[in-house]
Amino acid sequence: MNAQAEQVTPVTDIVKLVLCPLFIVAGVVAFYHFSDLLLLYRVLGLVVIVSMAVGICFTTVKGRAVWQFMHEAKLEVRRVVWPTRDETVRTTLLVFAMVFIVGLILWLLDMFLFWAIQLLMSQGIQ
Repeated sequence: MNAQAEQVTPVTDIVKLVLCPLFIVAGVVAFYHFSDLLLLYRVLGLVVIVSMAVGICFTTVKGRAVWQFMHEAKLEVRRVVWPTRDETVRTTLLVFAMVFIVGLILWLLDMFLFWAIQLLMSQGIQ
């Protein structure tokens, strides 16, 4: 038997997850259907409908799992030790210097290969 039991999704969750995209599609259709109204009202209506759809989606088991994941990710970001301004500036300058050096090396290699091919081609013509 599998160590992790397969979680059965309730029918209401399936219905909610099907209705959420339908609400968003209906909101977009209404946005274009009521094109004679002021743009501000249409945008506000679309924002309200999308917010309702997201809210309904978050009431499902999967939605709560996504919300929990986002909450844990937010807590994890707080634990990150961010570099100081001085470290960031030094690292950025080092990256720019390395990009310049590698670019110079590639340019010199390209010039040498172009010169070599030109030398080989001019030998074949004579």
